[in-house]
Amino acid sequence: MSRWTSKRGPRTFYKSRGAKGTGVHGRDGKFVQIRETVPELVVPELAGFRLKPYVNYRAPAGADTPLTAERLFREAVAPAVEKDLRDGTFDPEQLRKYGFEPTQEGRLFQLYPKNFPR
Repeated sequence: MSRWTSKRGPRTFYKSRGAKGTGVHGRDGKFVQIRETVPELVVPELAGFRLKPYVNYRAPAGADTPLTAERLFREAVAPAVEKDLRDGTFDPEQLRKYGFEPTQEGRLFQLYPKNFPR
């Protein structure tokens, strides 16, 4: 068997694409595998699971509408705000209780000021 190179593979095959390296080449030319970089597959026990792993391409499309910011607000925050308004305990200064954060500092994904609710 000769080596698998980009000359032998399909047009889209490049040796460096696809998988990440799991080790390094040492000075003596041997490959030293680093244990932390080896992917670990965590597979759940599926004994007795009634669904099949294949979904037919002729299956009808789902009827779920996409999740929008307005729908998320109506389902997650609006009931709590309405309840507090009915009980008379709503305070506009205590919006953190509903998940509102006044600043975006320290966030992994920051919203632009024009998109941030006021």
